[in-house]
Formats: sequence, structure tokens, C-alpha cells
Amino acid sequence: MNHKLKFFFDLKEVFQNWGLSTQQSNTLNIVIGFLVILLLAYLSDIFVKWIIKIVLVRLVAKTKTVWDDILLEKRVFDRLSHLAPAIVLWYSAEYVLAGYEKTGNVIQVLLTLYMIIVSAMVVSSFMKGLNDIYQTFPNSAGKSIKGYIQIVILIVYCIAIILIISVITGSSPKALLTGLGAATAILMLIFKDAILGLVAGIQLSANDMLRIGDRITLPEYKTDGNVTEISLTTVKVMNFDNTVSTIPPYKLISESFINWRTMVESGGRRFNKYINIDVRTVAFAKPELLNRLKKFSYLKTILQELQADVGVDPAHDPGKERPEIVFDRTRVTNLLLFRKYTESLLRHHPLIRKDMTIAVYQRQPGETGIPVELLAYSSEIDWKLYEDMQGEILDHLYAVIQEFDLKIFQRPTGDDFRK
Repeated sequence: MNHKLKFFFDLKEVFQNWGLSTQQSNTLNIVIGFLVILLLAYLSDIFVKWIIKIVLVRLVAKTKTVWDDILLEKRVFDRLSHLAPAIVLWYSAEYVLAGYEKTGNVIQVLLTLYMIIVSAMVVSSFMKGLNDIYQTFPNSAGKSIKGYIQIVILIVYCIAIILIISVITGSSPKALLTGLGAATAILMLIFKDAILGLVAGIQLSANDMLRIGDRITLPEYKTDGNVTEISLTTVKVMNFDNTVSTIPPYKLISESFINWRTMVESGGRRFNKYINIDVRTVAFAKPELLNRLKKFSYLKTILQELQADVGVDPAHDPGKERPEIVFDRTRVTNLLLFRKYTESLLRHHPLIRKDMTIAVYQRQPGETGIPVELLAYSSEIDWKLYEDMQGEILDHLYAVIQEFDLKIFQRPTGDDFRK
């Protein structure tokens, strides 16, 4: 090969036979040699790109696999083609600059640096394509490997930087790595977020704490939305107000957050509301109230059970003073009837899960009256439909509570004082 290439790169004798001086022959020989190797590099670049655009693209289009389309889209082969002219120039420069070792070494060093950078870019594109290929698998739903891909890319670029320094300084990579060992503290400081993100990503993935698509809530960061991206240094969350929160992964390990995934998977979203009852309106249910409440189908069962016991006025003779006040289960209160009615309403509602907890009970009374808590689980997970459902139930209870001779506690306003 050397003898074949020598004809192109050593034409000094030919030029001297034409009557040129030695200096002119050398200069013209170098110029023509450079033109030849540039032409060879250009032709190699055109040839390789032709293979990629004509042959490879058509071959990829005919295959049924997806991975080759992804690698082509990520420009892995396109970037790989940039190595062809550099290799041609690297091997050809020694023939053109045979008598100029320093200049030849500088050019080869520059070409070596170029090939290292291009190789790192090829590996980076391949790893990004590998991430997209992984996402085509069925078991990849919600599980991101982007953080691991990024740490591999980071390592590749670190190796590239070490090789570049090694080529420029002329020292071995092993010596550089030995020197970097003394600068570990500085490296830890520089790559702190990346290292913490890697560790946090492994913990999040191993414990299945976070997936793409999960709804999470972090009150401290005013974040409430769906996870759209999990990377080495950031977790992106699309909030419900269409803003995007960017959170370091290690924050999700060191601090608490709410993940609503189990709620979605269970098919039941908790419905938990309070209605504050005015204490002054709580009283024993009189016969006229019981008769009026018979029109509510939800109360038929409890009223039938009490019918035999409350056929007369529970207060007996209002004109006579009772000798003592004793606990009597037959003397039900309007608040008890309201709670029974509310529980029955929840049990008959089509969007309330019957196989999950349904309860209506009192909380500790306070300065805002008697809190009556409603606890159930909705089969409707969608946020808007869920809000519509609970609004429907509460609107109905606010309107029907007057039928029980009860009032909702509310602080007095200006109109109340004027009255």
C-alpha cells in the first residue's frame, strides 16, 4: 500500500525533471498531496453518506423492526459517517508531510481529537436511541431508564475528555486518572447533582416509588400534577394549572411526597367532606317531623323500625314537667335521621363504590358547630367528573337539610345583624 500511495504523495523528482527547483518541487508536492487527500476524504464522505441515504435508508424501510428506524432517526449512522474522511486524512497525512514531522504530528493530533469527539457523539446518539427502543417494549410503561442512559453518556463524555487531555499533553490516560484521584472532592462537588440524582433514581426505580404518568403532590414546592419526565438531574411535573415544576430526584427521597397512583389503580377516589351543623337546631324528632320524612325513600327502613315506638309524641305531655331525663333509644334526634339519610344517599349513589368504606359520623363539636363527616370512595377518578359528583351530593344535602329542621352553621354577616 505504501508503494502505491507513494506515486501520489512523492512527486518531487517528477517536478524537478520538469525544471523546477528543489524548494518549488517540495512546496508543489505538498500542495498536490493535500489536494489529493482532501479529494479522497471528500469522496469517502460522499460514498459513506450515499450508502447511508440510499442503501441503509431503503433497507431500514423494508424491515419490520423498530430499533433500526429509531437509530436512523437519532442520526447514529449519519454521525458515524463523519469518521470516514477523518480516518482517510489521518492515514494519508504522513505521506504528504513525510519530511515535516512536527506539522504532521499537529495535524494527526487535531484529527485524533476530532475522531474522539465524533465517537463520543455517536455513542451518545446510540444511547438516546436505546432509550427510545426501550420505550417501545410493553413492560416499559411508566418506568424510565433515562437517568441511567444519561449517566452512561456522562461517563462516555468524561472518558472522551480524559482522552483529549491525554492526546494534547502526550501523557497516558492512566496517569491522568491517578491525578484525578487526588481531586475526588472537587469532582464530587462538581458532579454533586448528577451523583445524587443517580442514587435517587436507583432508589425510586428499585422501590417503584415513581413512574412517568403518576400524579404526585409536593405541598412544599406547590406542585400537584402528572410526572412527564424522569431524568438524571430533574423530575418534570406538569401541574394542573399548565405550569411545569422541575424537581431534583434526590428531593423526592429526602422529603415526603404524595403519589396518587394507588388511588388510580384501586379505582376508588376518596370522598371526604364536612357539614357543620348548628348545635341549637338539634332536637328530638317529633311525630310531625317523622311523618314529613316518610316521603324520603332512603329513610323508610329506619322509620319502619321506629314506627311502633314513636307513635306518640316523644315529649309526652308538653304541658307537664317530666320527673327526670333518661336516655331512650326510641327518641331519635333530627341529626341522627339526617346522618342515616346521608349514609343511605351515599350507598345508593351510582358513582360511589359499595365495596369500600361508606360512613357518616360526628366529629368533636367546636366553635363552628357539630362537624358531620362524610367518608366514601368514588368510582370516578377523573378530576372534573369527581368534583362534579361531590358538588352534586353536597348541593343536595345543603338543600334537603331544612327538611330535618336543621341548619348549617355559618358565621353571622352584616345582613344577619340588620335583621
